[in-house]
Parts: sequence; C-alpha cells; structure tokens
Amino acid sequence: MAEDPYKILGVAKDASAEDIRKAYRKLAKKHHPDLNPGNKGAEEQFKAVSAANELLSDTEKRARYDRGEIDESGAEKAPPRGYRHYAEGAPGQRYSYSSGPEGFGGPGAGGFAGDENFEDIFSTIFQNRGNAGTQAARGRDAHYVLSAEFLDAINGGAKRLTLPDGQILDVKIPAGTEDGDILRLRGRGEPGRNNGPAGDALIEIKVLPHRFFLRDGQDIRFELPVTVQEAVLGGKVTVPTPAGAVVMTIKPHSDSGVELRLRGRGVPAHGSQAAGDLYVKLRVVIGPSDEKLENFLKEWKPETAFDPRREMGGDSK
Repeated sequence: MAEDPYKILGVAKDASAEDIRKAYRKLAKKHHPDLNPGNKGAEEQFKAVSAANELLSDTEKRARYDRGEIDESGAEKAPPRGYRHYAEGAPGQRYSYSSGPEGFGGPGAGGFAGDENFEDIFSTIFQNRGNAGTQAARGRDAHYVLSAEFLDAINGGAKRLTLPDGQILDVKIPAGTEDGDILRLRGRGEPGRNNGPAGDALIEIKVLPHRFFLRDGQDIRFELPVTVQEAVLGGKVTVPTPAGAVVMTIKPHSDSGVELRLRGRGVPAHGSQAAGDLYVKLRVVIGPSDEKLENFLKEWKPETAFDPRREMGGDSK
C-alpha cells in the first residue's frame, strides 16, 4: 500500500497550497537523482515525493483523496459495499444471521447484514474485479529537468526540451522563474489507460549561474570594478543590468565596498511580486603598472593624515 502523501511531504492535513509547494521543493532538491547519482533509495524517494505533490497540488484530486474517493496513486477506490463492508462492520453485525423460526436462510432469516445473501456478495466482488481492468484511468505524470540561462529565468524566455522518445516540447519560461520551480504542461505526460486522459509533464527548472549577477529574492546583486580615478573623482559609468546597460553616477571618494542601488532594475514584476532592485557594490581595481602614478604617490603627502587600520590597533587578538 502506498504511503499517505501528507506523511511523505511531512505536512499536516490542513496544510496550505504554499506549504505543500515549499515542502515538495525542499524534498525534491534533497532527493533529486542528479544530486544523488547511483543512489536508488534517493531515486525512489524522489518518485514518491513527486507523486505525493502531484496529488496534493491538484485541488480537485486532493479533495477527492480526503473524501476517500481515490487512493494515494489517484486510482478510483472500489465501492464501499461487498465483503469488506461486513468484515469492518460493528461488533455483533459481522456476518450476522436471524434465528427466526424458519432457521438460517429461511423466509424469516435476515441473511447477511443489509439483507444481502452469498450470491449477491460474490457477484459484487467479481463484478468489481472485472470492471477494474476496463475502467478509464489517467496517465502518470512525467518528470523532467530543464536547464535555463540566468537571464531567461529573470526576463522570461523559451527553450526546447527533447524527450527520451524523441518528442520535442517547447517550454515557455515565465519571467521571475526561480531555481527549482516546477512548470506543468497539461496532457504531455504518459498516456491514459482505456481512453483515460494523459498525465502532465512536470518540468523542474535548474537556473544556471551568471558570471556577474547573483539573485537575492526579487533583488539582484553584483560587484562593479572601478578605477582609482573613478573612485576618487567620481563620475558616470555604464552598468550592466538584466534588462540592458544603464548609466550610473559614482560619488567622489567612493571606497571599495560602497553599495549603490538602482531601483526597479532587479527581477521584473510578476504575479503578486513587485519589481526588485539592483545592488551594485564597488570594487576599486588598481589596474596595470603605471609609472607616473607610482612616482606621484611616492611624492604625495595627504593634507590630512589617515590610517585605514587605526581601529584595528596593533594587537591581533
């Protein structure tokens, strides 16, 4: 028997859709086959977590499961009547019979509880078994991993996914997609049984790292190299952003580590999320050897004495 999907994901019966999503993403990353090569246990756990999420993330399926209409795999449950109905009946009612004057099975006999006899019960059992093989069933969902460039995940884009059987899926990557997000393509999973609907394709997005940018929620951070002249005198510099280059002003006497913010230049607004900001940290770069600069510094005497290590003192403890 398959395990309770709520237990697999480690969430309560009344968990919200967001709680289920977070639990799934955490466990899917932990047990993903790509991160556990050759680990059959992790692979099986990943399948179980994916199946549990497939059921509980679908509002209609989750409601039917909670009502006992379908099992953990999403298959229809057999009607509640039949021999199990009696075996699980209240004490004193299991396989009960009447002790009336006509005796067991006679006109006055009650027979099995519910006024059903042996013939009715066994005909129901065999009818259910026969229908199980002809009942329409939805196909299983298929699970894939698709790598996406950092800027495609930020701004939105499209990419093709080639399936093991040679089919090609055109996947639209929404703006603001995060690493580990799951995209669902309806009807592109495994075919159904007996004219049942096909399952879905569940595509986990793996966002590739960028050379400069680092995502922090809706914000983006990166370091901008600046020359000594730009740091001392200030000025306008061209700054790359996910949406294209912009001009930013550096104030005079800006040290390494100074962070500037470009409002609305982070992750674009999507859904209920507002646009993020771009945080630019300055990093002063000395550059190649410059004899004039070196000679100047040898003769240069600052008007105000300054020790950048004063607060550190001479004690390293």
